Amino acid sequence: MDRSSRRPDDAFAGEARGELPPRTARALWWGSAGLVLAVLGTSVFVAGAEHGRRLPVAVALVLAQAGALRWLARAPAVALAVNAAAGLALWVLLPAVTLTGALLAAQVALCVLSAVRPRRVSMGALAAMCLPAPLAFAAGGGAGGAVYLLAVVLAWTAGQWRRAQQARTRAELRRVVVEERARIAREVHDVVAHTLSVMVIQAGAADDVFTRSPEQAREALRAIETGARSALGELRLLLRAFRPDAEEDGTGEQRAPAPSLARLDELADTVRATGMTVHVRREGALDGLPATVDLAAYRIVQEALTNTLRHAAGADEVSVRVRVDEACVEVAVVDNGLTPQGGSAAAGAGRGLVGMKERAQLVGGSLHAGPQPAGGFEVTARLPVEGAS
Repeated sequence: MDRSSRRPDDAFAGEARGELPPRTARALWWGSAGLVLAVLGTSVFVAGAEHGRRLPVAVALVLAQAGALRWLARAPAVALAVNAAAGLALWVLLPAVTLTGALLAAQVALCVLSAVRPRRVSMGALAAMCLPAPLAFAAGGGAGGAVYLLAVVLAWTAGQWRRAQQARTRAELRRVVVEERARIAREVHDVVAHTLSVMVIQAGAADDVFTRSPEQAREALRAIETGARSALGELRLLLRAFRPDAEEDGTGEQRAPAPSLARLDELADTVRATGMTVHVRREGALDGLPATVDLAAYRIVQEALTNTLRHAAGADEVSVRVRVDEACVEVAVVDNGLTPQGGSAAAGAGRGLVGMKERAQLVGGSLHAGPQPAGGFEVTARLPVEGAS
């Protein structure tokens, strides 16, 4: 299966199990094998010059260590065991090669194992690698033993650093995925909730007048068709975010314009089609707004109008005011519906209000919603322009 088709959660699980991509595994093998052949191979040729009969066996042990590194990615513990045994045999064969140098491949394997396996496993491997320390002390004195222990501990520590770095990367990727899913969920909710609310009201109106006024029923049905097409266009635009390089979809339709305050009149017309009177007032220039602020303001107005249609009992009029200056965008949506009993307690309830507050907070703004003393419900938002991207 192509890696590009894997779900993010599958990729995270694979990394958590220590599975490396094939290309990374090959690069790790070639790099570590090259290091062992260059450093340990040179030491063996220098130290074995005076032991001609032992040199071929020593070279074979070096090649065996380099070959065992082939299993670094899939079985680092096996690579560590093989390299430790071969390294000890090489050191016994050529004592002139220090124990630290003879176990170089094993130290590389310990580093990789520390990075890709749980700490309890790598701690056991670290303890096993420390067992030959007395041999290093006996052969090289205190300095030789200290150098060996330092090399082993540094190899394990380097693997732990890499493991922590990978954990941070996975956590950041998970956070990005969760935020993107939440953003898509908000977009889908805003598009679908608004369109379906308008369509339900228009369908009810068409049913009421279907017999006595067929023309009004047809107008309501045409409005339903227009709203549905608009919603489908916005959903295509949203889904096309996964293919930002595609200018056309499979049907050859051109990309629909993105939701924006510039389309406020279109939004108001969909609500007017239900029989609601909508007043729209603008102050300031809408051009040049940051895309995130523009979209957030549009969606807040859309959700506020949807809530008016669905929840404002007796409402037949709603006012939308948008004021733009150099510092911020202010949005106010006020209807004339009946104030519910205990209205102040209901001001913060509902997924729609929560979504509007989240949108405002994401761009560094604030939103307040609640019933008015004289009746009706008001939604106000203040979205800063400076610092938005």
